[in-house]
Amino acid sequence: MSSLPVVELDGNTLHIEQVICIAKSQSLISIPEAAREKVRHSRTMVEQMVSGQQVVYGITTGFGKFSDVMITGEDVTQLQENLIMSHACGMGEPYPVEVVRAMMTLRINALVKGYSGIREETLLHLVELVNRGVHPIIPQQGSLGASGDLAPLAHMVLVMLGKGEAEVNGKRMSGAEALALVGLNPIRLQAKEGLALINGTQAMTALLCLSLDEARTVMETAEVIAAMTVEALRGIPKAFDPQLHLVRPHPGQQESARRLLQHLQGSERTTVQGEIRVQDAYSLRCLPQVHGATRDTLEYVWTTVSRECNSVTDNPVLFTETGDVISGGNFHGQPMAFAADFLAIAIAELGNISERRTERLVNPQLSGLPGFLTENGGLHSGFMITQYVAASIVSENKVLCHPASVDSIPSSANQEDHVSMGTTAARKLRTVVANTAKVLAIEYVAAAQAIEFGTGELGSGTKRAYELIRQVIPRLREDREMYLDLAKAEDLIRQGALRGNGP
Repeated sequence: MSSLPVVELDGNTLHIEQVICIAKSQSLISIPEAAREKVRHSRTMVEQMVSGQQVVYGITTGFGKFSDVMITGEDVTQLQENLIMSHACGMGEPYPVEVVRAMMTLRINALVKGYSGIREETLLHLVELVNRGVHPIIPQQGSLGASGDLAPLAHMVLVMLGKGEAEVNGKRMSGAEALALVGLNPIRLQAKEGLALINGTQAMTALLCLSLDEARTVMETAEVIAAMTVEALRGIPKAFDPQLHLVRPHPGQQESARRLLQHLQGSERTTVQGEIRVQDAYSLRCLPQVHGATRDTLEYVWTTVSRECNSVTDNPVLFTETGDVISGGNFHGQPMAFAADFLAIAIAELGNISERRTERLVNPQLSGLPGFLTENGGLHSGFMITQYVAASIVSENKVLCHPASVDSIPSSANQEDHVSMGTTAARKLRTVVANTAKVLAIEYVAAAQAIEFGTGELGSGTKRAYELIRQVIPRLREDREMYLDLAKAEDLIRQGALRGNGP
């Protein structure tokens, strides 16, 4: 375990790449002394408020609609455990381990900022769960995205209490068994701690972090696959000329045009205006404009999520410098909800335009190539049904892109009368990204097949992409089980094999 990389969490400098590293590569977490000192200071505030019997939401009062109910004495401690048990009512399939690890990491990073009032030993217990590979079973359904991700985070905390369920080394067991297996004892929550652990946006933010990494892979992959299709259809790269994009200076558009030209550099498969046609169809000619808009959206969402990774999303928030305890709404997931919905739309468009390019590849009236890219049409169907599959998945994405963030259902007897549905948006986003990788896989296999019917050198980037797919998928000469080919192409995309292919 000691040989694994260690990421230091101080509450202010966590990068999305580090979240992904902890989530996917089982990196360890450490907390610097300066951050621990801030945690201790905020804890002192809580203890003073309890001993002074101050009226403070969630510390000496109930929650939600019960915020006007005073809690005193030993009940202050029992209140926190009751909170976790009552709020752990999620349903559905559990989140994958990588989502759980990202969620735990983000919650730790919020707590170490020193505005939450948690005890240092409770914080370190959560750190040890991550470092020792104890992954709570967290159902995917049940969060409104305000007051934060209450149900998912409550399931996370159950295991700290020796309750609920967890996965250790791929085996599912009770929370008590999991703690015992790694040499940890259950904890007893004190005042404010239950609320500090579950009042935040960490489920939706975890999903967004992972989706952003996967979306970047899809983005870079889409460009080189599109360039292959341009060559297969003998497209006109003049539409990617830098001077055209300088006069409409969207950064993403300019970057996409640059990358397309780089992928096509040295190609003998493309044409000039008027050689075969004066203009290409939009799905080729407008590649920089469409892909570029997705690039710009990615950058916006990346910035927004990076900010959230280092935010305080509790309620109430304790300010040790001024002594103020402020009840507000930092737990509200609206920024993440909008970001997730926006990114889902942007990534879905990569699939939409990809499916249109696949149609141009397989349709002989549009391509000038053998129908459905098979040499013996009639006896063989070739790529006929792959386009059906792409169309089906694209249609599914369009349904999933209905924004969750425009919905709100009041809760807690109308005390919490506007919620973000941000976690629903983030869950849908990850499905959209995965679906788009499938659509691009179909175009990838089809473009490689279409290239077989032409002659001449491929571009510097497209040649590498073509050679890569031919290492695992041979040319289609007669019908075979196409799902096997598509699965291999999808694996190449999801593994990021084409992400390092470009400039």
